[in-house]
Amino acid sequence: MAKDFNLIKEKWEEILLHTREINEMPDVAYNIWIAPLKLYDSIGDQLIILVEMKQFISMIRKRYAETLKISIMEITGIYTEILITDEEGLKELYPKKNQEEKPGLEEALKNANLNSRYTFDSFVVGSSNALAHAACVAAAEMPGEQYNPLYIYGGAGLGKTHLMQSVAHYILQQNKNAKIRYVTSETFINEFVDSIRNKNNISPAEFRRKYRELDVLLIDDIQFLIGKEGTQEEFFHTFNALYDNRKQIIIASDKPPKKIDNIEERLLSRFEVGLTVDIQLPDVETRMAILRKKEELEGYNIDNEVIKYIADNIKSNVRELEGALTKVVAKSRLIKQPVTLSLAEELLKDNITPAEKKELTPKWIIEVVAEHHGLSLSDLVSKRKNKEIVIPRQIAMYLCREMTSIPLNTVGELLGGRDHSTIIHGCDKISKELSTNEQLQSTIEVLRKKISP
Repeated sequence: MAKDFNLIKEKWEEILLHTREINEMPDVAYNIWIAPLKLYDSIGDQLIILVEMKQFISMIRKRYAETLKISIMEITGIYTEILITDEEGLKELYPKKNQEEKPGLEEALKNANLNSRYTFDSFVVGSSNALAHAACVAAAEMPGEQYNPLYIYGGAGLGKTHLMQSVAHYILQQNKNAKIRYVTSETFINEFVDSIRNKNNISPAEFRRKYRELDVLLIDDIQFLIGKEGTQEEFFHTFNALYDNRKQIIIASDKPPKKIDNIEERLLSRFEVGLTVDIQLPDVETRMAILRKKEELEGYNIDNEVIKYIADNIKSNVRELEGALTKVVAKSRLIKQPVTLSLAEELLKDNITPAEKKELTPKWIIEVVAEHHGLSLSDLVSKRKNKEIVIPRQIAMYLCREMTSIPLNTVGELLGGRDHSTIIHGCDKISKELSTNEQLQSTIEVLRKKISP
């Protein structure tokens, strides 16, 4: 969460102002309730927000917690839970007793790069994912002994990452000293490229030790790694080192091994030596159970007809299903009305139209690029010229030119009214960089697949 926390901290004032805008607060109310809020820390994926006066806690939690979460998501693209407390409450969060034991586990979870919500307890099992769940439980109970490697595939937002990380959580609960790392293939590629260039003070030898001395390796979106010759070679030897030492390997992808384009035969044979399981779209009963679990975890109280309506109509994936419920609850709290079927129908009318392939437009490309880099749309269209924004902006220009036939002056208008020559310059710069920059090549490939799966 460290990277996410830093981004939220950087945007905190903008987040507070956006919260005022959502709630249509006059200056007096804003200065009393929202402006004094301090971003204190993060524990797992939960932000700790400090209130100056204890008597304000209940009111802020009731009136503004949901819109704060929405503001964080809209400004930074990060979904996070929040805890609103005061100085007294911090003493309970950071107790002196058990100081040695608890921080040890928390540090292990942080080092493994895990989301604290992704545990077996919060995973809803149904017919669409029962085999994958059972395989993950078996791998967690006997890591490296059964189902190694374990290869999980399925569409986006169906729970692959949740299950992978549940295994890691379970193992760390049994042994906080276990060396575990969850990583996306993009991160693996970037770290490998950095090690070759000796950036970030990591050498190739240190990179190899980092991954080959693990007890459990969880690697997500493996399909993006295939085809990168140097990185694929490195992963092949990492895989062999872990497998030969009976260390657990769990791999996730959007397709089964045989359907990954350009996969080497030797890597394919390694993947298939273990167990391959898939996760399918949840049926309506499972979707209802997922919503009830979300309701339980978040403390909602929703009528069954609303739960059934959402479950019947949001069928694409778990992420959108839970997001639909969050949207309805947040709106009801904002307008101070109960969650009703008519409210859900009105809010979700655009989500339940017949599924169509996403139209490939410059606006969609810009949105995907912004989300991928942890930026807001306002960042990309702004006049700011720091590197963290300029490069993603130029990537958006390049992808708009390569993936659509829209005139460049239209792209310029969408990117803050930039002129034709600025767009050409940005596109040409990315084109030139692509010939030598492997990290940029990887980023462009990942973005292409996100934009047009």
